[in-house]
Amino acid sequence: MMTLTDRSPSLTRKRLLGSILLDRDLITQDQLKHALKIQEKQEGYFGEILVDLGYISEHDIVTALVIQCHVPYIAIDQYSIDQSTLRLVPGEIARKYHVVPLDQVNEILSIVMADPLDVEAKSDLQHITNCRLVPFIATQGEIEKALHRWYDLDDNG
Repeated sequence: MMTLTDRSPSLTRKRLLGSILLDRDLITQDQLKHALKIQEKQEGYFGEILVDLGYISEHDIVTALVIQCHVPYIAIDQYSIDQSTLRLVPGEIARKYHVVPLDQVNEILSIVMADPLDVEAKSDLQHITNCRLVPFIATQGEIEKALHRWYDLDDNG
């Protein structure tokens, strides 16, 4: 489940994902219209629909989100994460929101997430960790691998 959305209220001031993808010649106008029709019927995430249709890749979506949200991409598989940082976010919460904590410096926690616009996730994570969050973005697949690598080893949740 890739959680990338053009339906978020916070996007009203941002360029729409579809517009960015069109401008970068990653999708056609017909593909955009087709994906929007599907989204109306099944209320799915726009980026996920485009990927499911085979029009673009997860990396194309992440690139567009970097442009849209001004959140930097991070290659999470290149990171070694300290266990004390991982303990800040319980495995069940990390899986629920598709996030992985990367590093903590004082009260600032760097996290990688598939949907940097997920206000609920950010709010819950700030409450749980008592930290100010600095989000980064990665693909859903990269985050799934990281969750397996870092949480499935010794976590029951």
